[in-house]
Amino acid sequence: MKPQNLEEKVVWYSLIGTYGFYFLGGYYFFISIIAWLLTFYLGKKLWNQTENTPTEEKITIPSTVWVWIISMLVMEFSLIMAHIDFDLGVSKIITSSINWARTWAYLALFPLIGCLNIRPKLLYRGICIVCLQSLILIPICYLASTLHLPSTLYTSPLRFIGGNDRIFYSVKIYGFEDAGATQPRLSLFAPWPPALGLVGCVYFILSCQDSDKKWRLIGMIGLIAMIVASVSRLGIVCLPAVPFLTWILVNFTRPKVQITTGVVSFFAGIFAPLFINFIETFKEQFSQARADSSRLREILGRMALEGWKEAPLWGHGIVAPRGIFFTKFMPIGTHHTWFGLLFEKGLVGLIALVVPFLWSFIDLLYKAHKNKTAKVALGVLLVLLFFTFGERIEGFVYLSWPGLVIRGIAFKEKK
Repeated sequence: MKPQNLEEKVVWYSLIGTYGFYFLGGYYFFISIIAWLLTFYLGKKLWNQTENTPTEEKITIPSTVWVWIISMLVMEFSLIMAHIDFDLGVSKIITSSINWARTWAYLALFPLIGCLNIRPKLLYRGICIVCLQSLILIPICYLASTLHLPSTLYTSPLRFIGGNDRIFYSVKIYGFEDAGATQPRLSLFAPWPPALGLVGCVYFILSCQDSDKKWRLIGMIGLIAMIVASVSRLGIVCLPAVPFLTWILVNFTRPKVQITTGVVSFFAGIFAPLFINFIETFKEQFSQARADSSRLREILGRMALEGWKEAPLWGHGIVAPRGIFFTKFMPIGTHHTWFGLLFEKGLVGLIALVVPFLWSFIDLLYKAHKNKTAKVALGVLLVLLFFTFGERIEGFVYLSWPGLVIRGIAFKEKK
């Protein structure tokens, strides 16, 4: 399997070189460069496109990608208005806009890059290769933890060029939930374990599509190992839930599925008290699995909603610089995409994410009955939706970018 054009070469080597970029301490930095370079490359090709351009070389940008582009621009507009409202100054507007360009903007840029001539199977195989590399590294990371070797090896000097938090440039082989914890949590090429849980679920959806049984098995085993090693609760829930939910959504028009659903609904109504009790028990056990983390997220969520009332339309423009002691100094506006959006970008920012999510869901669900790529993209969208309730997904886009490229490919394909 070889890349056939420039965009495929960039995507292929960026993917199989994941750990190479990471051990240089610059995965975040390099993916940011690649995202914007491919976007400018697409713009150049689009500018030079004429009526005589061969059909296979022509670039078309579907309406769903335009919805994402416009929505993310609205997000930037909301950011600027919030900065003006709170008189944060021009320098802060520039800094926050740069941060927008390497987080929220990627939700539009990577689907836009999917409009280039990139074959999905190239991404599927690349992810399986990353999984094989991960299977080799995971035992080494656990061994390092057992031997009490330093968890963080070094921090790349690229930090001073790329900006953002130090953790994005640190090479870390393992970590712990709390200071007194004994169970190590791996993050591999992600900045922290929950991020690995998200990228693992996105990659799992894609790896299952590889045409080679051997590589498909390697990919699936590797990703299950990555998600388990991250000890991400959302990741562990998403791993079986998203493929099952995707299958239900795609096949719901089939009579057998409708009849089965009807029968299940009938018995669910009869045993509703037992079912509700099961859900409540599961929720309690889910929270108690890491009680401190659940309590922290709940406090941050309540504080974000209270803070939103001070600036309901445009938000505060920035995440609170530093949290209080009861939030372990975690800033308000973190650990939840929707609460964070309300606090940081207000109602306008929230709508700017709801609209493209809903539009994409309808588009992909309509196509998924007949289009395999759309079915895969629908699974990716559901994973991201799940994680919006536990993380700020815009900070993880540079990790899950292959899933967004697949979405772009699915958007441009016809039913």
